[in-house]
Amino acid sequence: MNTLKLALASTIAWSIAACSPEAATDDVATEDAMAAEEAAPGTIVDVAVGDDNLSTLVAAVTAAELGDTLSGEGPFTVFAPNNEAFAKLPEGTVETLTTDDTETLGTILTYHVIAQAVDAASLTGAIEGAGEGGYEIPTVNGGTLTANVVDGAVVLTDAAGGTATITAVDVEASNGIVHVIDSVLMPQ
Repeated sequence: MNTLKLALASTIAWSIAACSPEAATDDVATEDAMAAEEAAPGTIVDVAVGDDNLSTLVAAVTAAELGDTLSGEGPFTVFAPNNEAFAKLPEGTVETLTTDDTETLGTILTYHVIAQAVDAASLTGAIEGAGEGGYEIPTVNGGTLTANVVDGAVVLTDAAGGTATITAVDVEASNGIVHVIDSVLMPQ
């Protein structure tokens, strides 16, 4: 009989504890943590896939088989050409690169990536500290971009002398930062 009373008392105690404010707080904390995890940005690739203005970039990354790399741990900063940037290339260039010359495409795409997370404030500060010649940025493919502020906007100059203006900054990803640009940059 004492064992039955003890079992009944334990069951009641567990039931009361489960309904206690502490248990409710634990449940809310768990739900908040799960919601925060779901709301956290995905990888750079996930962020690009979620932006219709970067669909050509996503197709190019897929063709060059760089998806796994850009979904990796990082941190990375990607200067992401938008669809309009790819449209500026000579007709047929994107199709040729994505179907027949994926090696060159990979070289071009990795020229848009740096192996650290650099937000807009840090980039602007580095440009200001670099002086008149601009701030040189080493890219993942071994090339260099030069960043300057022109009429209040950050402009990147590539090895061929072409320029791209950053049009959107600090798009956060779990493994880095994306800055959207209006032209495709070309390595040497």
